Amino acid sequence: MRHGPLTVLTVAALALAGCSPPADEPPVPPVQPSAAGPVPSTAPAVGYACESGKTVSVQYVDDATARVSYEGATADLRLTPSGSGARYAGAQWEWWSATRDGQEQATLGRVGPNDQVGVTVLERCTRPTSGGAAPGPVDPVGATPVAGSPCRGPQLQLAAEAGDAGAGNRETVYSLKNVGSRACTLQGHVGLTLQDAQGRNLTSVRTDRIDASGGTVRTPAPVVTLEPQAKAWFGLRWSVVPNETMQRSCPTATRIRVTAPGDTSPVSLDQTFAPCGGKVSVTPLRATQEPVVTPVAGP
Repeated sequence: MRHGPLTVLTVAALALAGCSPPADEPPVPPVQPSAAGPVPSTAPAVGYACESGKTVSVQYVDDATARVSYEGATADLRLTPSGSGARYAGAQWEWWSATRDGQEQATLGRVGPNDQVGVTVLERCTRPTSGGAAPGPVDPVGATPVAGSPCRGPQLQLAAEAGDAGAGNRETVYSLKNVGSRACTLQGHVGLTLQDAQGRNLTSVRTDRIDASGGTVRTPAPVVTLEPQAKAWFGLRWSVVPNETMQRSCPTATRIRVTAPGDTSPVSLDQTFAPCGGKVSVTPLRATQEPVVTPVAGP
C-alpha cells in the first residue's frame, strides 16, 4: 500500500506526541537561588581590663543589647535610660560605660533588692579606644562639661562633713564639691565602693540605696545644680553590731570611692570604719546638709 505525504506526516506527529509529557503535568521549574541573604556575622566580644586584674567580656549584640560575661557567667542586658554614657541592666547585673579622653571606662554592678540597679560595684574596668571606633556605646557628652550637664569625677571633690552615732548605728555625711569652672547637675545616688588597706574592693559588703528617711526609694530624687564651688550632700549609714549568727568580726574599710550618678570616674577619700551586717546604705544627693549631724571627729 502506498502512503501519501500527508499520511507520513501524521504518523510522525503521533510518534512525537507519544514522547512528550502529558499536558496536565507542568514542566519542572529551574532551581532558583535562595532569597535569604548571608547570615550576618556576629559582633566580636570586647575585653575590658578591670582594677582587680580580672576581665569583663562584652558583646554588643545590637543597638539595645549587651551580652556580658564575667567569672564564667553570661547574661544579656538591655539598654536603659541614663543621664550620661550607656547603661545596660538585667536581673542580676548592670553594665555602665562612657568614653572620654580616648578611653572607655565602665563599671559592672550587682543588682540589689527592691528593683534597685547597680547598688554594688563588682568591677571598675577600662579599655583604650584610640586607633579606631569602639564597637560599644560612646558617651555623647565630652570630657569638658557644659553648663547644666551631669557632673563628672574630675570636677568633684569628696569630703566628710559630719557624723552621728546611736544604738549601734553610724552615719557620716559627705559632700561633693564642684571644683570645676562650670555648673553641673547631680540626681540620685552615688556609686560607692569600699576598699581595704591593700586597695582591694570589699565585695562582701553591699551598698543599699535608701531614701532620706531610711526607707525604700519610690520616687525620683530631685536634680541638684552645682555652681562652681557649691556642694551637694549624701549620707552613708552602717551598723557596728556584728550579725549574731553569721558574723563574729566586721571587715575594715580604709577608703571609699564614689562616682557621681551616671559617671564612671571615681573620687576617693581615706576613711577607716568597720561596717557590720554585710551592708551599708546611702541616701540620695541633696542640695542642703540637713539633717545636720555632729562634725566628724574621727572614724
